[in-house]
Amino acid sequence: MLSVDNVSAGYDAVNVLHDVSITANPGELTVILGANGAGKSTLFRTISGLLRARSGSITYEGTQLHRLKANKVVRCGIAQCPEGRHLFPKMSVEKNLRLGSYPHRDKQKTERILGEVFELFPILKEKAGQPAGSLSGGQQQMVAIGRALVSDPSLLILDEPSMGLAPIVVDQVLAAVAQINDNGIGVLLSEQNARAALSIAHRGYVLSEGRVVLSGDAADLLVNPEVQAAYLGL
Repeated sequence: MLSVDNVSAGYDAVNVLHDVSITANPGELTVILGANGAGKSTLFRTISGLLRARSGSITYEGTQLHRLKANKVVRCGIAQCPEGRHLFPKMSVEKNLRLGSYPHRDKQKTERILGEVFELFPILKEKAGQPAGSLSGGQQQMVAIGRALVSDPSLLILDEPSMGLAPIVVDQVLAAVAQINDNGIGVLLSEQNARAALSIAHRGYVLSEGRVVLSGDAADLLVNPEVQAAYLGL
């Protein structure tokens, strides 16, 4: 589905990614691990077209993404839920969700997916008319994920969805991510909770200083001594 080949990218004169290569297969949940500053968000921004790759290529279902602007990337079937959620706090929950329909503007599709989002996150249906900014952090994260889903993606990019959330809410959010993947949507996930992320993923990559230093099946990474020492506290 997604092939990132030898991509370098950065900001101004600073390169953050150095010849990064990853793949994500249809229907898989792929996790990207790494410390703060390792390049995870930069990688996602480059895939999404928010940041231009300086070298290398990004291909998604045969389309060369590195040549496209962000609005065109979304129309290819990729939706990103950014770190920090970036909701419109004074707008209602439902209006925030409906903003996700902009790429397709299909009313019937929007209503269908909105119903699916409310099934996935029932609390959002209860609070549909409330300002998004009045919700708890976990509920706001659900809105951000739901908004991305309303665009009807085949690949969902999630950047640190559990950041700043209480442990019980983290479990709820990651369980929802696993359900989204079970429903057939590919997921590319960065997550500080390495154990929980690897437990629901199919494959994983470890970034360090903008380079891929480890990769493999999630089950293998979970028992890898380097991963255990760096991310699992073992």
